[in-house]
Formats: sequence, structure tokens, C-alpha cells
Amino acid sequence: MSMTDPIADMLTRLRNGITRKKVSVDIPASKIKRGLCQKLLDEGYIRDFKFIRNKRQGLLRVYLKYDDEGECIISALKRQSKPSLRVYLGVEEIPVVKSGLGTALMSTPRGVLTGKQARRENVGGEFICEVW
Repeated sequence: MSMTDPIADMLTRLRNGITRKKVSVDIPASKIKRGLCQKLLDEGYIRDFKFIRNKRQGLLRVYLKYDDEGECIISALKRQSKPSLRVYLGVEEIPVVKSGLGTALMSTPRGVLTGKQARRENVGGEFICEVW
């Protein structure tokens, strides 16, 4: 059975892992998911991730990050662009998430970038999701 929205599946797996206070979450791998995980790592939302080879497409094992009280660093993940309704934004339209406390993740011609990086590099693209 094919999956219609693999990125939404990834975000749901992360949300479920956070709810269950898991140390790590396994996600079927793809290039865009790797890019998203790299940006989440760069922005400090996750502890680490690694690619695990298997007989199919591989897995991404994402290690979730928690604070001293046991609360996850990620408060929410919100999907913006969907297969049924793509959201493309120009540079001037890229939102500032939660007054700068959150991060917009964009798929651009230069790869997956945060909203800040896309504005700095003067490039627009598909608005994938918001994280805060």
C-alpha cells in the first residue's frame, strides 16, 4: 500500500514519540526527510539522528531531545503544504513562526532550509511545516 503523504507520516511519528516520551523514533528514510531531520538537529529540536540501512529504503532513527523536567523540546509540529494543497511562498512571504521562537522549514532549490536561511539566501519554495 502506498503512502500519500510521507512527510505528514514523519511528523505524526515524531508527535506520537513525544507523547509516549520515547527516546527515539524510527521513520522510513528519504532525501527530504533526511534534510528535515538535519535542520531539526541544527536548530536544536532533536538530539541526533542516524541513517540505518535495511533491505528496503532504509530508516532514520531520530533521537528526541528533552529538558531537565522531562518535557520535549518540540512543543508542536504543524504541516503546512499537503499533497492536495501545496503552499509555495516567495521570499517576502516566508512567515516568522511564534515571533521568532519557532522555525519554518522550506523545501527550496537549494535544499531544505529554515525560514531564516531562505530569507538570507533570498530564495522561496514550498512551505513544508512549522516547528516550535
